Amino acid sequence: MTEATAVDDEDGAAEANEAVVVPLDPSSSALEAGDPDPLPERVLVVAAHPDDADFGASGTIASWAAQGASVTYCIVTDGAAGAADPGIDLANLASIRQGEQRRAAEALGVEDVIFLGYADGRLEPSQEVRRDVSRVIRQVRPDRVVAQSPERDYRRIRASHPDHLAAGEATLRAVYPDARNPYAHPELLAAGLEPFEVPEVWLMASTNPDRVVDITGHFEEKVAALSAHASQITDITSVASFVREWAAETARRFGLPPGRLAEAFQVVDTR
Repeated sequence: MTEATAVDDEDGAAEANEAVVVPLDPSSSALEAGDPDPLPERVLVVAAHPDDADFGASGTIASWAAQGASVTYCIVTDGAAGAADPGIDLANLASIRQGEQRRAAEALGVEDVIFLGYADGRLEPSQEVRRDVSRVIRQVRPDRVVAQSPERDYRRIRASHPDHLAAGEATLRAVYPDARNPYAHPELLAAGLEPFEVPEVWLMASTNPDRVVDITGHFEEKVAALSAHASQITDITSVASFVREWAAETARRFGLPPGRLAEAFQVVDTR
């Protein structure tokens, strides 16, 4: 397998910066016309572990950041439950992974990374997690949240780590109803954090995606972000090749032109 590189296609530059509504029926005329989403001003990405968002959405995140969106990462667990090197110092793994995530975020243009510090491998969508994600939502006040799907995918079980499902469920519960409800988690209101209504959530690794983003022009940033996670990835060339094939298949499945790379999401309107 060859090392992953971005496709150089000036004619497709505009496509690479647009999210396009693509129906599952590729014969639909909407596929040809497209339906670009407006650029979000503020984006909050919530993920269970360091590296989750970089695998699932970093091309899209890089595209938004390059166009001027302010992006914040919220990592729910400490990421301390494992590493590619069995001899790694587990006592320092959490701090190692925080450093890796910050470097990955910098490669994408992400402005801030917040770590909630819950135990890796033990995450549940508890009231405490809902409260803490709600706190971040009220602080960041994003017009778009990116989160992991809370639905298990039996065709790709590795995408459905229990922590992923729990983080996705807690985030959706925080978006609705907690963050917008003044009576939920009253300690947040007491701390001066006013309720906030997130208009939409984009779910990664969904079993029912309905939105595709052409990331061809930002694939190098995706690989750079993944490269930062050295404790988890020992052979970035092989991983980049796999991720490229995955992105190419996503693009083909949603009818993008040959040679394009894409990430897909399920968009949930919460208004």
